[in-house]
Amino acid sequence: MSALAAELPLVAAASGGRTPHRPMDEARFEAFYRKSASGLWSYLHRMTGDAALADDLLQKAFIRFLRANPAFAGEEHMRRYAYRAATSVAMDHFRETKRRREVPEVDTTVSQAETDLRHDMSRVFAELKPRERALLWLAHVEESGHEEIAEALGLRPRSIRVLLFRARRKLAAILAKRGIGPEVLR
Repeated sequence: MSALAAELPLVAAASGGRTPHRPMDEARFEAFYRKSASGLWSYLHRMTGDAALADDLLQKAFIRFLRANPAFAGEEHMRRYAYRAATSVAMDHFRETKRRREVPEVDTTVSQAETDLRHDMSRVFAELKPRERALLWLAHVEESGHEEIAEALGLRPRSIRVLLFRARRKLAAILAKRGIGPEVLR
């Protein structure tokens, strides 16, 4: 059992003892946690560039998820809500610190070329704003649709297309400037 799942009764007590719309029992939460935690952690790690910070934010996101205790229509709704909670805690962190984090060391068990590319991409992602990182990660790694991205980031679905276009264009410009991507079309 995860440490967070063990804290489930404590979280319920901390939420003021209010009765949930549709209670999530420990088994259901643990199954959801096991299914979604690695994807959320990757998302937070890419947004922050710091593995330890991603660990902390992941736990805060799940605590926020449990405290909110909304009624869920299904598994996909729970997943989108968890991404929204993760986005929210990450944005809270960025607002609190108002500075960029240093890029962490990369795992040395991969080839040098892969290590160099990951390190370069981590630096490139660090040049993007947190919302741009979130947009790109959700769209291209999580393969979320515009509606899902909008819900996760608390934006209107109509704005996602334009925001993604701008984020992609900015990423392409940064990559071109570093000589590791295609030139930006003008």
